[in-house]
Amino acid sequence: MISTNETLEDLGWDTHFSDQISLDEAAYVHPVRVMAVHRGKIAIAGEGSQRFVVPYIQGAQPTDDHPTVGDWLLIDNATLLPLRVLTRLNLFKRRAPGDPRREQMIAANVDTVFIVASCNQDFSVARLERYLVLAREVGVHPVVVLTKIDLTDTPETFAAAARAIEPGLLVEMVDGREPSSVERLAAWCGRGKTVAFLGSSGVGKSTLVNTLRGSDSIATQAIRANDGTGRHTTTVREMHRLEHGGWLLDLPGMRELQLSEAASGIAEVFDDFALTAQECQFSNCSHGVEPGCAIRAAIASGALTSVRFDRWRSLAAEETDNASRLAKRRSR
Repeated sequence: MISTNETLEDLGWDTHFSDQISLDEAAYVHPVRVMAVHRGKIAIAGEGSQRFVVPYIQGAQPTDDHPTVGDWLLIDNATLLPLRVLTRLNLFKRRAPGDPRREQMIAANVDTVFIVASCNQDFSVARLERYLVLAREVGVHPVVVLTKIDLTDTPETFAAAARAIEPGLLVEMVDGREPSSVERLAAWCGRGKTVAFLGSSGVGKSTLVNTLRGSDSIATQAIRANDGTGRHTTTVREMHRLEHGGWLLDLPGMRELQLSEAASGIAEVFDDFALTAQECQFSNCSHGVEPGCAIRAAIASGALTSVRFDRWRSLAAEETDNASRLAKRRSR
């Protein structure tokens, strides 16, 4: 149950947001947080367990004034209509599926992102790298959560593969149906903290949310036996109250996660390649047939792998192409 004396701090409010409200403004507005995004409407929450639904801000532009789940809004005291979005701590976004010219906002003001993958044939290091790039680009602390450990005799094999992506990467293994197993995630779910779940469909995000909330109110579906993948279950982006006082965003499984404007995130996740490339003889080395290529030398010596090199090049090329498309759209 949500307490009737819920404070703004319970919702995640801090000085980053309060400093954005002038004394004059404070006389006729009050802050609320976006709990869910529906077509044409946003569900919001305020101090004292205030809950209601309001329309989008008229004339708001995507990724700027257009609110997304996790945002803080200022509401007019008299009309109860939203006036503006407060400057975000961070913003998850992606290229809109099927439209390379448009970005889609995912979530704002997140403290920790749980990158969820399952210990079955759907496990993919390449997919984990994509989510890590996204987290690093916006500066949100990532934790890899491996689910369905009951379906394998060697869960540590999956954990080792995930840890090999980045030195010091936090990896937790859980059985999403067991509260005692999921309890190890509680450290990131304290009062006022916001965590987001990222992962493909069928990895068990909704099951984890249900266990963390002590509720089965979020629909889950069985995975397909032939390939270990699942049907898309979560269709609405919304925040869920957790027993430890935090908030959790169970986001829709992303069938297509195209990166744009994520060069720094790629450089951080693939810092071994980025640092080695600085030793190449030519600053514009394409790491192909040029003489003095440090990348090719490191691959030949076994210090770097060709498989990881291919993923690095692929993500970098994708990011460059998508960023260029967005830049052209903005210029028009």
